[in-house]
Amino acid sequence: MITGFLHLYIQCLRSLYPTRPIYISSVSHLYIQHVGSLYPVNEVTMKNKLRNLFLLFGILAIAVMLCTMDMDYSDIWENLKRVGFWFPVIMLLWFFVYLINTCSWYLIIRDDRKYRVPFWTVCKLSITGFAINYATPGGLMGGEPYRIMELTPYVGVSKATSSVILYVMMHIFSHFWFWFLSIFLYIALYPVNAFMAVLLSVVAAFCLLAIYFFSRGYKNGMTLKTFLFLQKVPFVKKWARRFITTQKGTLEQIDSQIALLHSQHKVTFYSSLLLELFARVFSSLEIYIILNVFTPDVSWWDCVLILSFSSLFSNLIFFFPMQLGAREGGLALAVDGLHMSAALGVYVGLITRLRELLWIAIGMVLIKVGNKK
Repeated sequence: MITGFLHLYIQCLRSLYPTRPIYISSVSHLYIQHVGSLYPVNEVTMKNKLRNLFLLFGILAIAVMLCTMDMDYSDIWENLKRVGFWFPVIMLLWFFVYLINTCSWYLIIRDDRKYRVPFWTVCKLSITGFAINYATPGGLMGGEPYRIMELTPYVGVSKATSSVILYVMMHIFSHFWFWFLSIFLYIALYPVNAFMAVLLSVVAAFCLLAIYFFSRGYKNGMTLKTFLFLQKVPFVKKWARRFITTQKGTLEQIDSQIALLHSQHKVTFYSSLLLELFARVFSSLEIYIILNVFTPDVSWWDCVLILSFSSLFSNLIFFFPMQLGAREGGLALAVDGLHMSAALGVYVGLITRLRELLWIAIGMVLIKVGNKK
């Protein structure tokens, strides 16, 4: 079995940057041509340099986020004091959310019972991967390569690559199910006027379309079809056509790896999906805790809806690091839509932002802890 996604990624780079060839050897050396020179680098040394690069990027991202927060630091401190004891509880709650995410990914890694990976190692990679993604504009631009790099010594490049791809797909797939099921929760709890009926119908259509394409992708694979679609997109269609011509076999093998989990390991597939859905619902306790500090007139189901619709809004504005501004706006709109003060949404956004900053910092520290050579 070829190394799948990593080979595909390298071929993409070669196609986009033909004057800067990149070579990968998973056995002993990584060769990178940079500024006209070719440097053979010991694999362990390269891993340490990459870890330091991830760590440096995370520190810079945290510094930028702290410097660009809209609220005065005295106001932040006052709100933190108001939350008081509950802020450490929120931090602990998210440790359990990450544990659930880890269980979901761990099931995919161990689906064939062939590989033994320490659970807490997977947990560390899960936390750090999310931390890198949260701090990255666009998301999914650093956490996944990091996870592949660190998981490879345990299971090999091919298994590490396929498990990370499958988990990312599962994580996104569960988002659409969460948004779709929340529509029925809203209908059960609140009256639906004409405007909300139209809005919920649009959201339902969007989610069902995404669920349909993901289901087809799990059954038949989606990478080759994605590139076939890119052949019709202006500016990239010529590149996509050339890429399919040279890499069709690679794309088909990646599709077969994707389809394998759904076709032959259904228990693992649905267990992983349910765990991801449960993580969404469980994480809404954070909003419930924060809102109850400011107002007693809120239920847990209200908080599930707030999380669902605010995450839908913020994910539409996915290119900001930590979704700066988009999350607060989404929370304010979601809270206001449930006939609460929009200011409560701003408070929730502030506390969740601080919690996220601390977990990003924890994730960055974990980059240097417990690494396998």
